[in-house]
Amino acid sequence: MVGIAALFYLDRDKSLRTSKALWLPVIWLLIIGSRPVSVWLGLSPVATSTAQAAEGSPFDAVIFGILLAGGIVVLIGRRKRLIGCLKANWPCLVYFGYCLLSVAWSDFPDLAFKRWIKAIGDLAMVLVVATDTDPEAAVGRLISRVGFILMPASVLLMKYFEDLGRGYDPDGVVMNTGVTTNKNELGVITLVLSLGAVWRFLNVLFGKRQPNRTRMLLARGALFAFGVAVLAMADSATSVACFTLGTILLLATYSPRMSRSPRAVHALVVTILLLGGLIKMFGGQEGVVHALGRKSNFTDRDVIWAAVLPAVPNSLVGAGFESFWVGPRLEKVYSKLSKYMHVNEAHNGYIEVYLNLGWIGVCLIAMILISGYRGAVTAFRRHPPFAGLMLAYVAAAAIYSISEAGFRMLDPMWMFLLLAVVCSHRIASGSDARTRNPGLARGRRVPQLLTNHEVASVC
Repeated sequence: MVGIAALFYLDRDKSLRTSKALWLPVIWLLIIGSRPVSVWLGLSPVATSTAQAAEGSPFDAVIFGILLAGGIVVLIGRRKRLIGCLKANWPCLVYFGYCLLSVAWSDFPDLAFKRWIKAIGDLAMVLVVATDTDPEAAVGRLISRVGFILMPASVLLMKYFEDLGRGYDPDGVVMNTGVTTNKNELGVITLVLSLGAVWRFLNVLFGKRQPNRTRMLLARGALFAFGVAVLAMADSATSVACFTLGTILLLATYSPRMSRSPRAVHALVVTILLLGGLIKMFGGQEGVVHALGRKSNFTDRDVIWAAVLPAVPNSLVGAGFESFWVGPRLEKVYSKLSKYMHVNEAHNGYIEVYLNLGWIGVCLIAMILISGYRGAVTAFRRHPPFAGLMLAYVAAAAIYSISEAGFRMLDPMWMFLLLAVVCSHRIASGSDARTRNPGLARGRRVPQLLTNHEVASVC
Protein backbone atom coordinates (compact mmCIF):
# COMPACT_ATOMS: atom_id res chain seq x y z
CA MET A 1 0.00 0.00 0.00
CA VAL A 2 2.85 2.36 0.81
CA GLY A 3 4.44 1.72 -2.58
CA ILE A 4 1.16 2.34 -4.40
CA ALA A 5 0.62 5.58 -2.47
CA ALA A 6 4.17 6.64 -3.37
CA LEU A 7 3.47 6.10 -7.09
CA PHE A 8 0.36 8.29 -6.88
CA TYR A 9 2.35 10.94 -5.03
CA LEU A 10 5.20 10.97 -7.54
CA ASP A 11 2.82 11.18 -10.52
CA ARG A 12 0.75 14.10 -9.23
CA ASP A 13 0.35 17.06 -11.60
CA LYS A 14 -1.59 20.04 -10.30
CA SER A 15 -1.46 21.74 -13.70
CA LEU A 16 -3.95 19.23 -15.09
CA ARG A 17 -7.64 19.58 -14.35
CA THR A 18 -9.85 16.54 -14.73
CA SER A 19 -13.34 15.95 -13.38
CA LYS A 20 -13.92 13.98 -10.19
CA ALA A 21 -16.37 11.94 -12.29
CA LEU A 22 -13.30 10.26 -13.80
CA TRP A 23 -13.33 7.96 -10.75
CA LEU A 24 -16.42 6.25 -12.20
CA PRO A 25 -14.58 4.75 -15.20
CA VAL A 26 -11.56 4.12 -12.95
CA ILE A 27 -13.65 1.95 -10.62
CA TRP A 28 -15.37 0.30 -13.61
CA LEU A 29 -12.02 -0.62 -15.15
CA LEU A 30 -10.64 -1.80 -11.81
CA ILE A 31 -13.52 -4.28 -11.63
CA ILE A 32 -13.53 -5.57 -15.21
CA GLY A 33 -9.73 -5.67 -15.21
CA SER A 34 -9.55 -7.88 -12.12
CA ARG A 35 -12.37 -9.83 -10.45
CA PRO A 36 -16.01 -9.09 -9.59
CA VAL A 37 -16.50 -7.30 -6.29
CA SER A 38 -18.50 -10.25 -4.94
CA VAL A 39 -15.51 -12.55 -5.57
CA TRP A 40 -13.09 -10.20 -3.80
CA LEU A 41 -15.43 -10.03 -0.80
CA GLY A 42 -15.97 -13.80 -0.78
CA LEU A 43 -19.70 -13.44 -1.40
CA SER A 44 -19.65 -15.67 -4.49
CA PRO A 45 -17.17 -18.10 -6.04
CA VAL A 46 -15.32 -17.58 -9.29
CA ALA A 47 -17.53 -18.68 -12.20
CA THR A 48 -16.19 -22.01 -13.44
CA SER A 49 -18.98 -22.86 -15.89
CA THR A 50 -21.02 -21.15 -18.55
CA ALA A 51 -24.15 -21.53 -16.46
CA GLN A 52 -22.59 -19.70 -13.53
CA ALA A 53 -21.29 -16.95 -15.79
CA ALA A 54 -24.73 -16.50 -17.32
CA GLU A 55 -26.45 -16.32 -13.93
CA GLY A 56 -24.07 -13.72 -12.56
CA SER A 57 -24.25 -12.15 -9.10
CA PRO A 58 -27.05 -9.82 -7.94
CA PHE A 59 -24.51 -7.97 -5.79
CA ASP A 60 -22.27 -7.29 -8.80
CA ALA A 61 -25.31 -6.25 -10.83
CA VAL A 62 -26.09 -3.60 -8.19
CA ILE A 63 -22.50 -2.31 -8.29
CA PHE A 64 -22.53 -2.03 -12.10
CA GLY A 65 -25.98 -0.44 -11.94
CA ILE A 66 -24.81 2.27 -9.52
CA LEU A 67 -21.77 3.07 -11.67
CA LEU A 68 -23.88 3.17 -14.84
CA ALA A 69 -26.45 5.46 -13.21
CA GLY A 70 -23.66 7.76 -12.05
CA GLY A 71 -22.19 7.83 -15.56
CA ILE A 72 -25.55 8.71 -17.09
CA VAL A 73 -26.03 11.59 -14.63
CA VAL A 74 -22.58 12.95 -15.53
CA LEU A 75 -23.27 12.68 -19.26
CA ILE A 76 -26.60 14.47 -18.93
CA GLY A 77 -24.70 17.38 -17.41
CA ARG A 78 -22.31 17.34 -20.39
CA ARG A 79 -25.01 16.90 -23.02
CA LYS A 80 -23.54 19.43 -25.46
CA ARG A 81 -20.18 17.64 -25.64
CA LEU A 82 -21.99 14.29 -25.51
CA ILE A 83 -24.10 15.06 -28.57
CA GLY A 84 -20.99 16.05 -30.51
CA CYS A 85 -19.24 12.81 -29.54
CA LEU A 86 -22.22 10.67 -30.49
CA LYS A 87 -22.62 12.35 -33.88
CA ALA A 88 -18.95 11.82 -34.70
CA ASN A 89 -19.10 8.18 -33.63
CA TRP A 90 -22.24 6.98 -35.35
CA PRO A 91 -20.73 3.54 -36.19
CA CYS A 92 -20.61 2.79 -32.45
CA LEU A 93 -24.24 3.87 -32.06
CA VAL A 94 -25.32 1.69 -34.98
CA TYR A 95 -23.48 -1.27 -33.49
CA PHE A 96 -25.04 -0.93 -30.03
CA GLY A 97 -28.43 -0.31 -31.62
CA TYR A 98 -28.10 -3.52 -33.64
CA CYS A 99 -27.03 -5.40 -30.48
CA LEU A 100 -30.27 -4.23 -28.81
CA LEU A 101 -32.28 -5.29 -31.85
CA SER A 102 -30.70 -8.74 -31.78
CA VAL A 103 -32.22 -9.36 -28.35
CA ALA A 104 -35.47 -9.98 -30.25
CA TRP A 105 -34.22 -13.22 -31.84
CA SER A 106 -32.22 -14.47 -28.86
CA ASP A 107 -33.37 -17.73 -27.26
CA PHE A 108 -32.88 -15.98 -23.93
CA PRO A 109 -34.08 -12.38 -24.44
CA ASP A 110 -34.13 -11.51 -20.73
CA LEU A 111 -30.49 -12.55 -20.30
CA ALA A 112 -29.46 -10.88 -23.55
CA PHE A 113 -31.09 -7.61 -22.51
CA LYS A 114 -29.37 -7.64 -19.10
CA ARG A 115 -26.04 -8.16 -20.80
CA TRP A 116 -26.78 -5.35 -23.24
CA ILE A 117 -27.34 -3.01 -20.30
CA LYS A 118 -23.88 -3.94 -18.98
CA ALA A 119 -22.45 -3.38 -22.45
CA ILE A 120 -23.94 0.11 -22.47
CA GLY A 121 -22.02 0.66 -19.25
CA ASP A 122 -18.75 0.21 -21.17
CA LEU A 123 -19.82 2.91 -23.62
CA ALA A 124 -21.02 5.23 -20.85
CA MET A 125 -17.69 5.01 -19.02
CA VAL A 126 -15.81 5.72 -22.25
CA LEU A 127 -17.99 8.76 -22.89
CA VAL A 128 -17.34 10.06 -19.35
CA VAL A 129 -13.63 10.07 -20.20
CA ALA A 130 -14.04 11.43 -23.73
CA THR A 131 -16.35 14.30 -22.72
CA ASP A 132 -13.96 15.56 -20.06
CA THR A 133 -12.70 19.09 -20.70
CA ASP A 134 -9.25 17.65 -21.37
CA PRO A 135 -9.72 14.08 -22.68
CA GLU A 136 -5.98 13.55 -23.11
CA ALA A 137 -5.35 14.24 -19.43
CA ALA A 138 -8.38 12.12 -18.49
CA VAL A 139 -7.04 9.13 -20.44
CA GLY A 140 -3.64 9.54 -18.81
CA ARG A 141 -5.08 9.61 -15.31
CA LEU A 142 -7.37 6.66 -16.04
CA ILE A 143 -4.34 4.60 -17.07
CA SER A 144 -2.21 5.68 -14.11
CA ARG A 145 -4.87 5.28 -11.43
CA VAL A 146 -5.81 1.78 -12.56
CA GLY A 147 -2.24 0.76 -13.36
CA PHE A 148 -0.78 1.92 -10.04
CA ILE A 149 -3.27 -0.36 -8.26
CA LEU A 150 -3.59 -3.48 -10.43
CA MET A 151 0.01 -3.96 -11.59
CA PRO A 152 1.75 -3.93 -8.17
CA ALA A 153 -1.14 -5.92 -6.69
CA SER A 154 -0.72 -8.60 -9.37
CA VAL A 155 2.99 -8.96 -8.64
CA LEU A 156 2.27 -9.13 -4.91
CA LEU A 157 -0.36 -11.87 -5.33
CA MET A 158 1.73 -13.96 -7.72
CA LYS A 159 4.85 -13.86 -5.55
CA TYR A 160 3.51 -13.97 -2.00
CA PHE A 161 -0.16 -15.07 -2.11
CA GLU A 162 -0.15 -17.95 -4.59
CA ASP A 163 -3.61 -19.16 -3.57
CA LEU A 164 -4.99 -15.89 -4.92
CA GLY A 165 -2.47 -15.04 -7.64
CA ARG A 166 -2.07 -18.39 -9.35
CA GLY A 167 -4.32 -21.05 -10.87
CA TYR A 168 -4.31 -24.05 -13.17
CA ASP A 169 -5.08 -24.41 -16.86
CA PRO A 170 -7.18 -27.35 -18.23
CA ASP A 171 -4.02 -29.46 -18.51
CA GLY A 172 -3.19 -28.93 -14.85
CA VAL A 173 -0.28 -26.58 -15.54
CA VAL A 174 0.23 -23.74 -13.07
CA MET A 175 -0.53 -20.30 -14.53
CA ASN A 176 -0.07 -16.82 -13.09
CA THR A 177 -3.36 -14.96 -12.81
CA GLY A 178 -2.54 -12.00 -10.55
CA VAL A 179 -5.60 -9.92 -9.73
CA THR A 180 -7.62 -11.73 -12.42
CA THR A 181 -8.85 -15.31 -12.68
CA ASN A 182 -7.09 -16.31 -15.90
CA LYS A 183 -3.70 -15.65 -17.49
CA ASN A 184 -5.29 -14.27 -20.68
CA GLU A 185 -7.37 -11.84 -18.62
CA LEU A 186 -4.20 -10.78 -16.82
CA GLY A 187 -2.47 -10.40 -20.18
CA VAL A 188 -5.09 -8.12 -21.72
CA ILE A 189 -5.44 -5.71 -18.79
CA THR A 190 -1.65 -5.52 -18.60
CA LEU A 191 -1.45 -4.94 -22.36
CA VAL A 192 -3.76 -1.92 -22.40
CA LEU A 193 -2.26 -0.39 -19.27
CA SER A 194 1.33 -0.98 -20.41
CA LEU A 195 0.73 0.70 -23.77
CA GLY A 196 -0.60 3.69 -21.87
CA ALA A 197 2.42 3.57 -19.56
CA VAL A 198 4.77 3.72 -22.54
CA TRP A 199 2.91 6.74 -23.90
CA ARG A 200 2.95 8.56 -20.56
CA PHE A 201 6.65 7.82 -20.05
CA LEU A 202 7.57 9.08 -23.53
CA ASN A 203 5.55 12.25 -22.97
CA VAL A 204 7.68 13.14 -19.97
CA LEU A 205 10.92 11.89 -21.52
CA PHE A 206 10.56 14.13 -24.59
CA GLY A 207 8.90 17.01 -22.73
CA LYS A 208 12.14 18.44 -21.35
CA ARG A 209 10.58 21.67 -20.09
CA GLN A 210 7.96 19.90 -18.02
CA PRO A 211 8.08 20.73 -14.28
CA ASN A 212 8.81 17.91 -11.82
CA ARG A 213 10.13 15.83 -14.67
CA THR A 214 12.32 13.52 -12.57
CA ARG A 215 9.65 12.29 -10.18
CA MET A 216 7.18 11.77 -13.02
CA LEU A 217 9.75 9.74 -14.93
CA LEU A 218 10.18 7.60 -11.81
CA ALA A 219 6.43 7.00 -11.40
CA ARG A 220 5.70 6.31 -15.06
CA GLY A 221 8.87 4.31 -15.52
CA ALA A 222 7.85 2.17 -12.55
CA LEU A 223 4.44 1.52 -14.10
CA PHE A 224 6.09 0.56 -17.38
CA ALA A 225 8.48 -1.79 -15.53
CA PHE A 226 5.58 -3.40 -13.65
CA GLY A 227 3.74 -3.85 -16.94
CA VAL A 228 6.65 -5.59 -18.64
CA ALA A 229 7.19 -7.82 -15.60
CA VAL A 230 3.53 -8.82 -15.38
CA LEU A 231 3.35 -9.49 -19.14
CA ALA A 232 6.31 -11.85 -18.79
CA MET A 233 4.75 -13.60 -15.79
CA ALA A 234 1.34 -13.89 -17.45
CA ASP A 235 2.87 -15.74 -20.43
CA SER A 236 0.13 -14.52 -22.78
CA ALA A 237 1.70 -14.65 -26.25
CA THR A 238 -1.10 -12.63 -27.87
CA SER A 239 -0.76 -9.78 -25.38
CA VAL A 240 3.03 -9.74 -25.73
CA ALA A 241 2.80 -9.58 -29.54
CA CYS A 242 0.21 -6.79 -29.44
CA PHE A 243 2.23 -4.84 -26.88
CA THR A 244 5.30 -5.07 -29.10
CA LEU A 245 3.39 -3.82 -32.14
CA GLY A 246 1.71 -1.03 -30.20
CA THR A 247 5.02 0.12 -28.75
CA ILE A 248 6.57 0.27 -32.23
CA LEU A 249 3.67 2.44 -33.42
CA LEU A 250 4.02 4.70 -30.38
CA LEU A 251 7.75 5.15 -30.88
CA ALA A 252 7.15 5.94 -34.55
CA THR A 253 4.76 8.77 -33.68
CA TYR A 254 7.58 10.66 -31.98
CA SER A 255 9.62 10.84 -35.16
CA PRO A 256 9.38 14.30 -36.80
CA ARG A 257 8.50 12.85 -40.19
CA MET A 258 5.63 10.80 -38.81
CA SER A 259 4.14 13.69 -36.82
CA ARG A 260 4.24 16.03 -39.83
CA SER A 261 2.40 13.79 -42.24
CA PRO A 262 -0.45 11.34 -41.65
CA ARG A 263 0.63 9.69 -44.91
CA ALA A 264 3.60 8.32 -43.04
CA VAL A 265 1.16 6.57 -40.70
CA HIS A 266 -0.52 4.87 -43.65
CA ALA A 267 2.88 3.84 -44.94
CA LEU A 268 3.83 2.29 -41.60
CA VAL A 269 0.58 0.35 -41.33
CA VAL A 270 0.84 -0.88 -44.93
CA THR A 271 4.43 -1.97 -44.27
CA ILE A 272 3.32 -4.01 -41.26
CA LEU A 273 0.49 -5.62 -43.26
CA LEU A 274 2.80 -6.44 -46.17
CA LEU A 275 5.35 -7.94 -43.82
CA GLY A 276 2.68 -10.12 -42.24
CA GLY A 277 1.44 -11.17 -45.69
CA LEU A 278 4.93 -12.10 -46.89
CA ILE A 279 5.55 -14.16 -43.75
CA LYS A 280 2.35 -16.08 -44.35
CA MET A 281 2.94 -16.43 -48.12
CA PHE A 282 6.36 -18.01 -47.67
CA GLY A 283 5.32 -20.25 -44.78
CA GLY A 284 7.13 -18.32 -42.10
CA GLN A 285 4.12 -18.00 -39.82
CA GLU A 286 4.99 -21.22 -38.01
CA GLY A 287 8.40 -19.85 -37.03
CA VAL A 288 6.87 -16.63 -35.73
CA VAL A 289 4.22 -18.45 -33.71
CA HIS A 290 6.74 -20.93 -32.32
CA ALA A 291 9.01 -18.01 -31.34
CA LEU A 292 6.17 -16.80 -29.13
CA GLY A 293 6.03 -20.23 -27.50
CA ARG A 294 2.81 -21.34 -29.15
CA LYS A 295 1.66 -23.92 -31.67
CA SER A 296 1.13 -22.96 -35.32
CA ASN A 297 -2.59 -23.78 -34.94
CA PHE A 298 -2.93 -21.02 -32.27
CA THR A 299 -2.67 -23.52 -29.40
CA ASP A 300 -5.56 -25.68 -30.66
CA ARG A 301 -7.92 -22.74 -31.09
CA ASP A 302 -8.75 -24.12 -34.54
CA VAL A 303 -10.44 -27.05 -32.75
CA ILE A 304 -12.76 -24.59 -30.99
CA TRP A 305 -13.44 -22.70 -34.20
CA ALA A 306 -14.32 -25.90 -36.08
CA ALA A 307 -16.77 -26.87 -33.34
CA VAL A 308 -18.62 -23.55 -32.96
CA LEU A 309 -19.00 -22.34 -36.54
CA PRO A 310 -21.48 -25.06 -37.63
CA ALA A 311 -23.58 -24.40 -34.52
CA VAL A 312 -24.52 -20.83 -35.47
CA PRO A 313 -28.33 -20.73 -35.82
CA ASN A 314 -28.30 -17.99 -38.46
CA SER A 315 -25.19 -16.88 -40.34
CA LEU A 316 -26.65 -13.44 -41.14
CA VAL A 317 -27.81 -12.32 -37.70
CA GLY A 318 -26.31 -14.89 -35.30
CA ALA A 319 -27.79 -16.22 -32.07
CA GLY A 320 -28.54 -12.82 -30.55
CA PHE A 321 -26.47 -10.54 -28.35
CA GLU A 322 -24.24 -12.61 -25.99
CA SER A 323 -26.60 -15.56 -26.45
CA PHE A 324 -24.54 -18.22 -28.23
CA TRP A 325 -22.86 -19.67 -25.15
CA VAL A 326 -26.09 -20.55 -23.34
CA GLY A 327 -28.74 -23.13 -24.06
CA PRO A 328 -28.91 -26.65 -25.49
CA ARG A 329 -26.72 -25.91 -28.52
CA LEU A 330 -23.70 -26.12 -26.24
CA GLU A 331 -24.16 -29.86 -25.80
CA LYS A 332 -23.42 -30.31 -29.50
CA VAL A 333 -20.46 -27.94 -29.31
CA TYR A 334 -18.95 -29.50 -26.19
CA SER A 335 -19.29 -33.00 -27.59
CA LYS A 336 -16.61 -32.01 -30.14
CA LEU A 337 -14.30 -30.27 -27.68
CA SER A 338 -13.53 -32.90 -25.03
CA LYS A 339 -10.92 -31.18 -22.83
CA TYR A 340 -12.10 -27.68 -23.89
CA MET A 341 -15.54 -28.07 -22.31
CA HIS A 342 -14.75 -25.19 -19.98
CA VAL A 343 -14.65 -22.59 -22.76
CA ASN A 344 -17.30 -19.89 -23.02
CA GLU A 345 -15.78 -17.90 -25.88
CA ALA A 346 -14.49 -18.66 -29.38
CA HIS A 347 -10.97 -17.29 -28.70
CA ASN A 348 -11.36 -15.14 -31.80
CA GLY A 349 -13.09 -11.79 -31.62
CA TYR A 350 -14.43 -11.85 -35.16
CA ILE A 351 -15.80 -15.38 -34.83
CA GLU A 352 -17.28 -14.47 -31.45
CA VAL A 353 -19.16 -11.55 -33.00
CA TYR A 354 -20.27 -13.81 -35.86
CA LEU A 355 -21.67 -16.37 -33.39
CA ASN A 356 -23.78 -13.79 -31.59
CA LEU A 357 -24.52 -11.18 -34.27
CA GLY A 358 -23.80 -12.87 -37.61
CA TRP A 359 -22.17 -11.30 -40.64
CA ILE A 360 -24.00 -8.03 -39.96
CA GLY A 361 -22.25 -7.77 -36.60
CA VAL A 362 -18.85 -8.53 -38.13
CA CYS A 363 -19.35 -5.77 -40.71
CA LEU A 364 -20.31 -3.31 -37.96
CA ILE A 365 -17.17 -4.19 -35.99
CA ALA A 366 -15.14 -3.58 -39.16
CA MET A 367 -16.79 -0.15 -39.46
CA ILE A 368 -15.80 0.69 -35.87
CA LEU A 369 -12.18 -0.34 -36.51
CA ILE A 370 -12.03 1.69 -39.73
CA SER A 371 -13.64 4.68 -38.01
CA GLY A 372 -11.10 4.50 -35.19
CA TYR A 373 -8.18 4.24 -37.60
CA ARG A 374 -9.35 7.19 -39.70
CA GLY A 375 -9.99 9.27 -36.58
CA ALA A 376 -6.53 8.54 -35.18
CA VAL A 377 -4.81 9.41 -38.46
CA THR A 378 -6.77 12.67 -38.71
CA ALA A 379 -5.90 13.52 -35.10
CA PHE A 380 -2.19 13.39 -36.00
CA ARG A 381 -2.49 16.92 -37.34
CA ARG A 382 -3.25 18.16 -33.83
CA HIS A 383 -1.71 15.79 -31.27
CA PRO A 384 0.68 13.22 -32.81
CA PRO A 385 1.68 11.45 -29.55
CA PHE A 386 -1.89 11.10 -28.24
CA ALA A 387 -3.17 10.08 -31.66
CA GLY A 388 -0.36 7.52 -31.75
CA LEU A 389 -1.68 5.94 -28.55
CA MET A 390 -5.18 5.80 -30.00
CA LEU A 391 -3.83 4.18 -33.17
CA ALA A 392 -1.91 1.67 -31.04
CA TYR A 393 -5.11 0.67 -29.25
CA VAL A 394 -7.03 0.25 -32.51
CA ALA A 395 -4.23 -1.85 -34.04
CA ALA A 396 -3.83 -3.90 -30.86
CA ALA A 397 -7.58 -4.62 -30.71
CA ALA A 398 -7.67 -5.69 -34.37
CA ILE A 399 -4.74 -8.09 -33.95
CA TYR A 400 -5.55 -9.27 -30.42
CA SER A 401 -8.97 -10.41 -31.60
CA ILE A 402 -7.45 -12.92 -34.02
CA SER A 403 -6.80 -15.30 -31.14
CA GLU A 404 -8.90 -13.83 -28.30
CA ALA A 405 -12.46 -12.54 -27.99
CA GLY A 406 -11.56 -8.86 -27.82
CA PHE A 407 -14.92 -7.34 -28.78
CA ARG A 408 -16.97 -8.57 -25.82
CA MET A 409 -18.67 -6.53 -23.12
CA LEU A 410 -16.76 -5.89 -19.88
CA ASP A 411 -13.46 -6.64 -21.60
CA PRO A 412 -10.59 -4.13 -21.17
CA MET A 413 -9.58 -4.45 -24.82
CA TRP A 414 -13.09 -3.63 -26.00
CA MET A 415 -13.33 -0.68 -23.62
CA PHE A 416 -10.01 0.76 -24.80
CA LEU A 417 -10.95 0.25 -28.44
CA LEU A 418 -14.11 2.29 -27.85
CA LEU A 419 -12.04 4.85 -25.94
CA ALA A 420 -9.60 5.14 -28.85
CA VAL A 421 -12.38 5.55 -31.41
CA VAL A 422 -14.32 8.17 -29.46
CA CYS A 423 -11.32 10.19 -28.25
CA SER A 424 -9.70 10.18 -31.69
CA HIS A 425 -12.73 11.84 -33.23
CA ARG A 426 -12.94 14.40 -30.43
CA ILE A 427 -9.28 15.35 -30.83
CA ALA A 428 -9.64 15.39 -34.63
CA SER A 429 -12.61 17.74 -34.40
CA GLY A 430 -10.64 20.20 -32.23
CA SER A 431 -13.38 20.33 -29.59
CA ASP A 432 -11.21 19.60 -26.56
CA ALA A 433 -9.52 22.19 -24.37
CA ARG A 434 -6.03 21.75 -25.78
CA THR A 435 -6.93 21.78 -29.46
CA ARG A 436 -9.10 24.86 -28.99
CA ASN A 437 -6.03 26.67 -27.67
CA PRO A 438 -4.82 28.83 -30.54
CA GLY A 439 -1.20 28.48 -29.48
CA LEU A 440 -1.39 24.72 -29.90
CA ALA A 441 -3.54 24.78 -32.98
CA ARG A 442 -1.08 26.90 -34.93
CA GLY A 443 1.55 25.09 -36.93
CA ARG A 444 4.45 23.15 -35.51
CA ARG A 445 6.42 25.88 -33.77
CA VAL A 446 4.81 25.23 -30.42
CA PRO A 447 6.04 21.92 -28.94
CA GLN A 448 3.43 19.18 -28.70
CA LEU A 449 4.34 18.17 -25.15
CA LEU A 450 3.55 21.14 -22.93
CA THR A 451 1.93 21.54 -19.58
CA ASN A 452 -1.05 23.84 -19.15
CA HIS A 453 1.22 26.39 -17.48
CA GLU A 454 3.57 26.41 -20.46
CA VAL A 455 0.68 26.65 -22.88
CA ALA A 456 -0.58 29.72 -21.09
CA SER A 457 2.84 31.33 -21.28
CA VAL A 458 3.14 30.62 -25.01
CA CYS A 459 -0.26 32.00 -25.78
